[in-house]
Amino acid sequence: MNRRRADAIVGLIVTAVVIIGGALSWQAYQQQQAFEQMGSMMGTSMGAVHGTNPLWYVLGTILVSVVIGGGYLMIRDDVTSTEAVDRQGSDVSNQIDQERSEFESEPSTNTAQPSDGINPETQPRARVLDLLPDDERRILEPVLSSPGITQIELRDRSDFSKSKVSQTVSSLEKRGLLYRERQGRTYRIYPSDELLNPDG
Repeated sequence: MNRRRADAIVGLIVTAVVIIGGALSWQAYQQQQAFEQMGSMMGTSMGAVHGTNPLWYVLGTILVSVVIGGGYLMIRDDVTSTEAVDRQGSDVSNQIDQERSEFESEPSTNTAQPSDGINPETQPRARVLDLLPDDERRILEPVLSSPGITQIELRDRSDFSKSKVSQTVSSLEKRGLLYRERQGRTYRIYPSDELLNPDG
């Protein structure tokens, strides 16, 4: 979701809460005033009859606004950063596709690897990363660049939740793209030998 749109939606919700809370507070205040006037006319106190104290509506409105606004600010980056990451991932994917098409359009007389293109036969990393979904690519790229990275560091780098990292690592491990070694209360994660040594 676009960050500006998310900010606008949450802003509208908080504004609506404030307006409704203000209206309820005003209504309760008017009701309280009416009961007090009636009580003074009759010479008795009707304070216990008039209903909810308007102060409760004011406090409730403030509390709900703070919970909604504060909760949104805490998850704002998670909600809005996926779009930027998706856009960045698609840009990288488009660049790889462009380089691959340039490589395939070159004459086949030169069998050596071109200096500016990616040859998927000799660079399996590029081919694997290109084929993976965005979330798996965000997990595998740090493992390839920093073999032995801990699962905790991986969580920080990928900006995923603990369970999302664990689930994605397990999925990649089942497909033989990486493996884990336990270290204390976490794991160290390494790319598979096929990705590190394509010839071996």
